[in-house]
Amino acid sequence: MILEYNLQFFAKDGPGGEKTEEPTSKKLEDARKEGQVAKSKEVTSAFELLAFFLMLYFFVEFIGTYFTGNMYDIYSQIPEYIKMYDGNIQEKTINALFVQSMTRILIILAPFLLIGFAVAFVTNVVQVKWKPTSKPLQPKFNKLSPVSGFKRIFSVNSLVELLKSFLKIGLIGYVVYSYLKKNMPPLFQFYDLSLNQGIMQVGTLVINLGIRMSLFYMIIAFLDYVYQKVKFKKDMKMTKQEVKDEYKNQEGDPQIKGKQRQRMQEASRRRMMQALPQADVVITNPTHFAVAIKYDPQMYDAPYVVAKGADYLAQKIKETAKENHIEIVENKPLARMLYANVDVGSVVPPELYQAVAEVLAFVYHLQGKV
Repeated sequence: MILEYNLQFFAKDGPGGEKTEEPTSKKLEDARKEGQVAKSKEVTSAFELLAFFLMLYFFVEFIGTYFTGNMYDIYSQIPEYIKMYDGNIQEKTINALFVQSMTRILIILAPFLLIGFAVAFVTNVVQVKWKPTSKPLQPKFNKLSPVSGFKRIFSVNSLVELLKSFLKIGLIGYVVYSYLKKNMPPLFQFYDLSLNQGIMQVGTLVINLGIRMSLFYMIIAFLDYVYQKVKFKKDMKMTKQEVKDEYKNQEGDPQIKGKQRQRMQEASRRRMMQALPQADVVITNPTHFAVAIKYDPQMYDAPYVVAKGADYLAQKIKETAKENHIEIVENKPLARMLYANVDVGSVVPPELYQAVAEVLAFVYHLQGKV
């Protein structure tokens, strides 16, 4: 029995074939609005862990003293309340003691919470810059699809996350084992230490171990950051068809724009041909170019181009000139210069005044105007 299967089930979404084109700025901007950025959560976790243990390292003595003093104050008040109420402590008294104790504990934890928030904020801003969006918080019903879920489970990204988890467990386990192995002898001497000394010994051990774990965790975070960058760049690539579709959406369909441009050119050509009978002379190449010139002192101080064209349009200009009894003068260099450098409706540049003036003088002489 042969089972048929569709390899496209495991293919990445995207019409138009293989994704080989670099992402456009619009694609990157749209992805950012959707919350899709090249960001590593491991970087944030590593820096938060390091910040936590560094704070413990510098403030452990203060925290210990404050916590011990808090417990002493709370428990020292209990005998007073027992004596005050003849051995029957009221519920509201217990609640008040509890709230007082929790408030002091929150005061101890507040710097850790603030530093943790600040580290998370800074590491995320450094990675992806500051541009908040609420799109990732919106529900996406396509994630409820069993097919999409199956594809996410059996994907390269899931495999990388699994390998990353094994790497974290293995690396942190090695750090813990090697450090404890080196510092195991002092642990066997706890029976010679007082309670406070034992707590300080364990605290120092935990803090130093935590800092080492955080530093090694930085290696994983760096590798994950590089991977996320490469993965994001690959995921953002586009197919040729996607690039074409995006261009159409932004700039319009090239075929439609081409037709619009053609219609505009035709309208401009009709206006040009309608104004052609007003020309004084047509200067030709003689076969490839034709430029119609008119001099009207009331409009411009210099002669201006009424119409111009090449090849077929040049022939039409000459035919219209003959029909309207406009003189046609052959001057190859001048015709090329005028066609290449002067737009329709623009005056002749100063460097061509002399040549154009000679042609106009010749025409006016033929017509008996001079």
